[in-house]
Amino acid sequence: MEYIIRKIREDEYPLLCNFLYEAIFIPEGTQPPPRSIINAPELQVYVADFEKNGDDICFVAQADGAVVGAVWVRVMDDYGHVEDGVPSFAISLYKEYRGYGIGTHLMKRMLCELCERGYEKASLAVQKANYAVKMYIGCGFEIIDENEEEYIMVCRLNQRGGR
Repeated sequence: MEYIIRKIREDEYPLLCNFLYEAIFIPEGTQPPPRSIINAPELQVYVADFEKNGDDICFVAQADGAVVGAVWVRVMDDYGHVEDGVPSFAISLYKEYRGYGIGTHLMKRMLCELCERGYEKASLAVQKANYAVKMYIGCGFEIIDENEEEYIMVCRLNQRGGR
């Protein structure tokens, strides 16, 4: 599959709500939640007022003439928060574009960007049953904590250009 990874354009910020919904892990045999769930305050921290501060960064994957995936980070108090000043990841792709390596490419591009900006680590939270856990480990994340449903993962970034 042919695609490009590029920085998001300001006119594309509304797409982050679509990708936030797509990022919700839905276990096999479970009904998806209503789209309105993304309006919950604990989810709005991922998208509200995106890029109003210097810590918000987003890359998108474009294929077939459209944006088909996004990875974004911001310093926020979210599910994956580990400490102040550490950016937390959000990533998703439309279902029909999963399994082609696009997500891994998006993750690696963002990790390089974070290294270039001088960040020492990044974090995320992921449902234990989510197939993406393997991708995160492959990109250099390690499990540092867990609860009944989720892993909290951190990638320690080196200052010489990332992984």
